[in-house]
Amino acid sequence: MVKEQLKNFLKSDPRLTGALAGVSIRSARTGEKLFDHMGDIRFRPASNMKLFTSAAALTVLGAGYTFSTELGTDGRTEGELLRGNLFLRGKGDPTLLPADLERFAEKIREAGIKQIAGDVIGDGSWYDDVHLSPDLSWSDEQYYYGAQVSALTVAPDEDYDAGSVVVEVEPGMAVGDRPEIHIFPETDYVEVVNEAWTDSGGEESSIKIERRHATNMVVVKGAIPLGGETEKEWMSVWDPAIYTTQLFGRALEDRDISWTGKLKAGEAPEDMNILYTDRSMPLAELLVPFMKLSNNGHGEIMVKEMGKITHGEGSWENGLRVVESEIPKLGVNGDTLSIRDGSGLSHFNLIPANEITQLLYEIQKEEWFPAYFHSLPVAGNEERKIGGTLRERMQGITVQAKTGTIHGVSTLSGYMEDTDGERAIFSIMINNLLDEEEGKSIEDDLLKIMVQGSWN
Repeated sequence: MVKEQLKNFLKSDPRLTGALAGVSIRSARTGEKLFDHMGDIRFRPASNMKLFTSAAALTVLGAGYTFSTELGTDGRTEGELLRGNLFLRGKGDPTLLPADLERFAEKIREAGIKQIAGDVIGDGSWYDDVHLSPDLSWSDEQYYYGAQVSALTVAPDEDYDAGSVVVEVEPGMAVGDRPEIHIFPETDYVEVVNEAWTDSGGEESSIKIERRHATNMVVVKGAIPLGGETEKEWMSVWDPAIYTTQLFGRALEDRDISWTGKLKAGEAPEDMNILYTDRSMPLAELLVPFMKLSNNGHGEIMVKEMGKITHGEGSWENGLRVVESEIPKLGVNGDTLSIRDGSGLSHFNLIPANEITQLLYEIQKEEWFPAYFHSLPVAGNEERKIGGTLRERMQGITVQAKTGTIHGVSTLSGYMEDTDGERAIFSIMINNLLDEEEGKSIEDDLLKIMVQGSWN
């Protein structure tokens, strides 16, 4: 019997010694609780927090909601001269790419402008000036998954890790040579200090890439084997709005567009003359990289956007007020939760497994649920934008769920289909692990038991 198997597993599996596990299983059809092990105990959810953030965003903003970026001026054009400042105003789009900035520069060129008698100004003031979430670990902020949150930001590729660059390290031509280091997008905003060397071909790579706090100095240390594979790391930048503005300035220069003033950050006037407006993909599509690839920055952008739209200020404080007010409308007991961010990086987020399964049951009746369900990683599907963080797990069983991982924590919550074809909703929350990666195999083993069905 499945219930007894689950009880025995949770009681006796040695991998859970010293750890805590909360497990909740419900019928997707009736909402009836089928299994409950510490289901009302609050656990750190890690990226299972994104289940609540996306539900709130779909409710408040809507599946068709888009983020915008505006080009504008406080001056006027006189032939090929723009007499005044050119503004690039970001309104939260986390999907801007370098190619988009090139396109914006082309729009200026198409307008016949070749010289700007003023400044080129990047404006990220749509959100407040607090760029790092309150509980973000010091060690996380240098990497893409802890990147600063800004209303004006750019991603290096279509994973849309906004506010980051890709650092590539290639072996030198001979043992003892410095490796070749490349930054994408190409920029002098990031300074590289190369302290690494090329080692003999038989050694494993020991390359370590770090960014010094409060700077854009990236330090590369360690050895890379001769003839070995290129090492890559996605590193966050300090102050994404200035970085984005500099990339835009380079795009203007590439089109022989010059300016007499400075390239800088600042605020555009509310009544500026809009020259061009660009819009992101709709929220329903943005949920795919957000949920399947577990993009932390997207969660924080959504929180700040909800704060801006609802309370007039794009801050964590106001955005989380919105999340906390919306989720009770989706069947969740908000009085038993602690919500500190939109991504789940905080170790002070606390949610019971039963509240996660309750949310996942209730939202099935929402008109936006198909987009929500589609955004969840599909177990065992090797296609990255389908399988996401579950693409290499649980082949052969039907599971569509959100993963979560922070230090000492592994979680998995979503929908499964048992051998009788019945859909169930589950949440597995494992905390206090010495090795959070071991939690993945525990979750997989629990799912193998769950899908057998027969809950009587």
